[in-house]
Amino acid sequence: MSVAKSVAAHIDWTKLSTSLGLKTETVAALSAFRKRNDEARRVLSDLKEQKTTVDFAHYRKVLKNQAVIDEVEKAFQSFKPTSYDVQAQIKSIEAVESKALERAKFTATKVESELADLEATLKNIETSRPIDELTVDDVLKSRPEIAEKVDALLAKSKWDTKGYNSKFGYVTLF
Repeated sequence: MSVAKSVAAHIDWTKLSTSLGLKTETVAALSAFRKRNDEARRVLSDLKEQKTTVDFAHYRKVLKNQAVIDEVEKAFQSFKPTSYDVQAQIKSIEAVESKALERAKFTATKVESELADLEATLKNIETSRPIDELTVDDVLKSRPEIAEKVDALLAKSKWDTKGYNSKFGYVTLF
């Protein structure tokens, strides 16, 4: 547990929430967890600083009924705190942790693949020719469905392109 405490103490929460590209729900859940964790640590440190000994001699001087003080002291001396078996809670926490780790690995691989696709697209854009240097043959070679559509329209004797005149104006050659 000491390793986990030292790792948890050195988490850079701002970097964790901003640089990993997490969803807003995940960032909100992390910040809520951080607040609960900080509050629990603060309460724990406050409780550790409190005095835990009882000065029965002081109460014997102040109170007249010594039998009550003797009875309370006897009960205090015989008190044994109840120990709880927290293994079930630890197992459920570990199960949630393992699922979160699996989801994080899946998200990391998904992000890496998307990043590789984006880098390939960027490289393609950087190495492509400018639009003003493209020819009709280049466009038809890269998008053969355009050639098929044009051929189908010509076969039906449709020479006009829908929406062309409204976009570019009606031009007739004499």
